[in-house]
Amino acid sequence: MPSRRELEEKEAQHRRKIKRSTLELDSQDKSTRSAIAIRYDAEQDAAPVILAAGRGDFAEDILKIAEDHKIPFYEDKGLADLLLKLEVSTEVPQEMYALIAEVLAFIFRLDQMAAKREKFYKRVKELDNVEK
Repeated sequence: MPSRRELEEKEAQHRRKIKRSTLELDSQDKSTRSAIAIRYDAEQDAAPVILAAGRGDFAEDILKIAEDHKIPFYEDKGLADLLLKLEVSTEVPQEMYALIAEVLAFIFRLDQMAAKREKFYKRVKELDNVEK
């Protein structure tokens, strides 16, 4: 079982890979960028599904759509290279579950924190309206 320190370091590594804007990406050379959009809905999907994948201009289109919808990026060139070998609309193979699950779990935790923040902001705003 990993120690608390090892878990904290792993969390820190994931945080460094999360990007919220194309300006934050390590690679600023748009011609060499790659992007993969993945969906995993436990109620709908048996496994994560590749929605879109590409390099260069098409990768930029994927990143722009994600950025417009405030979907965070997870920057990992090695993982991207592996996922680019898969066909669009196919499930991620079982051999890659551990890699994908770790990323999706981290993104899920971010989503949960964001939802909690939104609830907090909403309640504070309601309090502010009551006081006026």
